[in-house]
Amino acid sequence: MINKKHSAIMAAIFAAMLFGFSAPVSKLLLVKIPPTLLAALLYLGAGLGMAIISLSKRLTGHKYREAKLDRNDLPFVLAMIGLDIAAPVFLMIGLTMSSSANVALLGNFEIVATSLIALLLFKESIGRRLWGAIVLITLASIILSVEDLGSFTFSLGSIFVLLSCLCWGFENNCTRMLSIKDPLDVVIVKGLGSGFGALLLTFILKEPLSNLSVYIMFALLLGFFAYGLSIFFYVSAQRELGAARTSTYYAIAPFIGVGLSFAIFRVPPTVSFLIALLIMIAGAYFAANEKHKHTHTHPALVHEHRHYHTDAHHNHTHNESINQEHSHVHTHDLLSHAHSHTPDIHHSHVH
Repeated sequence: MINKKHSAIMAAIFAAMLFGFSAPVSKLLLVKIPPTLLAALLYLGAGLGMAIISLSKRLTGHKYREAKLDRNDLPFVLAMIGLDIAAPVFLMIGLTMSSSANVALLGNFEIVATSLIALLLFKESIGRRLWGAIVLITLASIILSVEDLGSFTFSLGSIFVLLSCLCWGFENNCTRMLSIKDPLDVVIVKGLGSGFGALLLTFILKEPLSNLSVYIMFALLLGFFAYGLSIFFYVSAQRELGAARTSTYYAIAPFIGVGLSFAIFRVPPTVSFLIALLIMIAGAYFAANEKHKHTHTHPALVHEHRHYHTDAHHNHTHNESINQEHSHVHTHDLLSHAHSHTPDIHHSHVH
């Protein structure tokens, strides 16, 4: 359990590192590519790239051990795609009106939105240390947005960025409901569905599309890394950590974006940025060291996902000996016990 939690934390951090490249590089591409088209290309790059990886696994005989998406997942899939069409479009519009550093810093609002939505709508538990982490992250955002007036103005562009964060806050919680399934499938559906949806919006808005071939390739490549691989690791982390905790580790993404913005656009780091960075590190520490243990009851449940038989939740038997992770429909009997846990796919109980 501890190893799986640590692996999930590393996956969330790696997802944040990859997404951190998005704002400054997108700012460069927006000089040539209209905002809605760029949003479409980023998600298409994610979907196409991960589809190629999935196909290569099948062709090389890779044995799949993940549960596949089915019709019961459709409401969350549709909500995820719709929100993923709106969020990057809002973000790209905001980028055209604001600096990439400003946009990257405002990205911290996504953490607060995700956590509060997880608490209010999906009844995900938030302990004292995680609340402390959320407060520290919010405080760091306030320092960056209020004290450093030279690089931050509350403009129309900022409003669009905040709208994108709100959309992604809802979307993160929808994705969490799908984290039980194959992360590759989730990214492919998310990327292609949202990408083609935004592309259709591009044609409706009649954005200019000529002389963009080289830049389109760069946008697709950025989408594969900053969206495709990032989302894959994010969904993998949500399976073990839940939406609120995953978003907290994801808090380093805006700082990576700001650091790259400083390097690319030759803007030196400010004192307020360095102070906020220290506060953010403290917030990550509280999130990483949160302890949550109590007696809880698992209701009888039938579902399918990748699992192994060395934990306290999968004690069903097979006709043959299986010593590795695998996926199939299985039954959980009614069970009450106490142990340290996160709001993963087996611990969505109400507190």
